[in-house]
Amino acid sequence: MTAEDRKILARINKYAESVMADIDPQKVQVSAQLDKLRPILQEIADEQGVSLEDFFIRYMDLQSESACLANQKMRTNLEDILADGENQPFLYR
Repeated sequence: MTAEDRKILARINKYAESVMADIDPQKVQVSAQLDKLRPILQEIADEQGVSLEDFFIRYMDLQSESACLANQKMRTNLEDILADGENQPFLYR
């Protein structure tokens, strides 16, 4: 993920925190959540001269990459616990 990608994702996440602070993502449909993000996604798409649809795909790719990086970081941080040899199941989300 490039520095520009991280800035874009941070910008969208900051916006999301302000407009979706009272939304429970487990209870609100994804389409409703995306409707809330539409203004910032459209703004960035316009700035970059791409369609909203193309930018949305990029945003979803960035979110996926970010989630994978966070998962890998968590696994690295928990390596000692996971490799203790006791074969105890350890689940996290």
